Amino acid sequence: MPATPKNPPLAALFLKYTFRFVTCCLNTLPLQSKVAKPTGGEKMYSSDRFLNALILFAVKENVSDIHFVPHVNETAVYLRVHGERHLYKMLSKEHYSHLLNYLKFQAQMDIGEKRLPQDGVVTLLVNTVKIDLRLSTLPAKQEESLAIRLLPHNEIKPLNQLLLFKTQVTKLTSLIKKTSGIVLLTGPTGSGKTTLLYSLIETLLQEQSFQTITLEDPIEKDLNHFVQVQINEKSGMTYHTGLKAALRHDPDILMVGEIRDAKTAEFVFHAAYTGHLVFSTLHAKDAKGTIHRLIEMGIKPIDLTQNLLAICATELINIDHPNYDRAAIIEFLTGENLSAYCTDFTRQTMKESTFTDLKRKAYAYGFISYT
Repeated sequence: MPATPKNPPLAALFLKYTFRFVTCCLNTLPLQSKVAKPTGGEKMYSSDRFLNALILFAVKENVSDIHFVPHVNETAVYLRVHGERHLYKMLSKEHYSHLLNYLKFQAQMDIGEKRLPQDGVVTLLVNTVKIDLRLSTLPAKQEESLAIRLLPHNEIKPLNQLLLFKTQVTKLTSLIKKTSGIVLLTGPTGSGKTTLLYSLIETLLQEQSFQTITLEDPIEKDLNHFVQVQINEKSGMTYHTGLKAALRHDPDILMVGEIRDAKTAEFVFHAAYTGHLVFSTLHAKDAKGTIHRLIEMGIKPIDLTQNLLAICATELINIDHPNYDRAAIIEFLTGENLSAYCTDFTRQTMKESTFTDLKRKAYAYGFISYT
């Protein structure tokens, strides 16, 4: 027999050791990676990749809120678009648990706390646009429920791109000619109050330079010519504390993100008495309901008539328009009509158009197909 060569061919050595390497890798892989298969069409990838894909889709589809609703073995993901809630997909219990912990960590929330509700903010950069994710957890039977409000830092749109009727643009801009008093924008969550508020103040600042201080929770848009103050109630920086400090900062215009309690309401009216122009928002169903909410907070009718310039109750409606899907309509309460209602709550008639009147007008103009 011929002797075995001392130096085997290079190709044989390559095949030999390649086979050993592949065998070794297969034997050392975790068991789960060999047998695990995606279930229900769910992709098995990391929480940050899933979150980025979800937010990209949400931004593209104009989603305002994302809801995670836990069930026994899985979690339903819902998206709210133009006020309507749609099922997006189902997540496994393990996938949702990892995503929840990831978001809580990013928002500097307590990952181990599952018995108490928590809230926090995560900021992402999506297609060069900064987006704040306002997180809210709620202890539920199966697992913590999670709600995410999307707050994009878009450019401020002018009023004529936000309001349906040009006559309301004219009326709203006429209200900001005053040097002191309170303008309240009211309505339910998601009715466009804050967006209108930014646009209104931006319109005012285009005409003249004013020292403008805003108190917000969270800061929804980054503006260089505003002094923006982030409210942080956990650290003691409440609306009341911030407003008290802002009055010592020589402001011309104050914007209070939301009147949440009696103390803030009292200080807002005090600021108007001292000669400042104050803008704020309040949750109320309509213009008349705003008066009742303020009185419940301890504001006297005389203070209302002395300081309130206008109540602007807002509502967003879906419209048939080539450039816009939605637009705002405003139910005003101003001037003599406002003063009369503050002193006589039995007053039933309003000289200014109600939401019903405005929707009839929108129907007559062909903007909507219902009244």
